[in-house]
Amino acid sequence: MTRSILIRSAAEAEIAGAIAWYEGCVPGLGAEFLLSLDAAIQAAARQPQRFPVVHKIIHRALTRRFPYALLFVEEPTRIVVLAVFHAKRDPRHWQEQI
Repeated sequence: MTRSILIRSAAEAEIAGAIAWYEGCVPGLGAEFLLSLDAAIQAAARQPQRFPVVHKIIHRALTRRFPYALLFVEEPTRIVVLAVFHAKRDPRHWQEQI
């Protein structure tokens, strides 16, 4: 069963910032980042239990090619994307936002 997806506004802002940064580096790279992120989100929606729990009930999915982590919680009918953050950032940053 594929669940619906809810992306919190803080995660949307992080995604937009990452896309803008990559696009500023190389035209088209922002779109490639978004495709990689979408693949991680879709995998999480299909099989959320496949991804490790990293904090209480929060799962983490990593993107391919880009050093970003997708943090989400599983609900019965949907997944909620809490944060999308660069893997080299201090994990306390996203924990403070939740």
